[in-house]
Amino acid sequence: MNQPAPTSQIEFWRGEFGHHYIGRNDANPTILRSLVALWTRILHSMQGAPPQSILEVGCNIGKNLRALRSVTGAKLLAVEPNSEARQIVLSDRVLEAADLYDATSSALPFADGQCDLVFTNTVLIHVHPDNLEQSYREIYRVSGRYIVTIEYFSDKLESINYRGHDNMLFKRDFGGLWLDLYPNLRLLDYGFAWKRLTQLDNVTWWAFEKC
Repeated sequence: MNQPAPTSQIEFWRGEFGHHYIGRNDANPTILRSLVALWTRILHSMQGAPPQSILEVGCNIGKNLRALRSVTGAKLLAVEPNSEARQIVLSDRVLEAADLYDATSSALPFADGQCDLVFTNTVLIHVHPDNLEQSYREIYRVSGRYIVTIEYFSDKLESINYRGHDNMLFKRDFGGLWLDLYPNLRLLDYGFAWKRLTQLDNVTWWAFEKC
C-alpha cells in the first residue's frame, strides 16, 4: 500500500521532537512490570482463542513488545515512523528487522486480517481528528480478530497543548468511536491504569473482538 502524504503530526514524531521523546520513554523495570500485568489481564479476555500474531501500531522503543514477550508466544510485529526508535528495537533484539516496518497507522503494510490482534498505546492521541477515521479503518482492516486501544480518555474531544505544541495531542472516547464506526465489534473488557501505581500515565484501555 502506498503511504499517504505525511501529516504535520507524523513529521513531528519523525523529527527532533520524536528523537527527544525516546529519552523520556525508557523501559524501566516498574513500567515493564505494570505492562506485564496489564497485558496479562487484556489477554485473559481472549483466553478462549488467544492471538497467534500481534501487531503494535507505533511501538517506539518497544516497551509493550518487551512485556508481551513474557506473557505470550504469539508472533510480534510492529510499525514505527521514528528511525531512532526503530534502531533501538532492533539493537535490543526486541524484534527482527523483518518484523519491524517504517509505517504509520494511516497505511499499514499488511494484508486484510493478517494480524490476529492489532493495538495502539498512546498513539491515536497524536493523530489529528481529521485523520483519525483513516487510522481506525486501517487497524480494523488488518485485524483478523482483536483490537486493543490504550489511550487518554475524555468524554468529549479535547486538544491539549503538548510540551508547548498545539494540535499534537487529542483526548476523546476512543473506545466509543470504535463502536460508533463498527457496531459489530464486541467489547471483551476495559479498564484504567492509574499512573500513581503503575507509571502508565493514566490510560484507559478497551479490548474488542470482531464478530
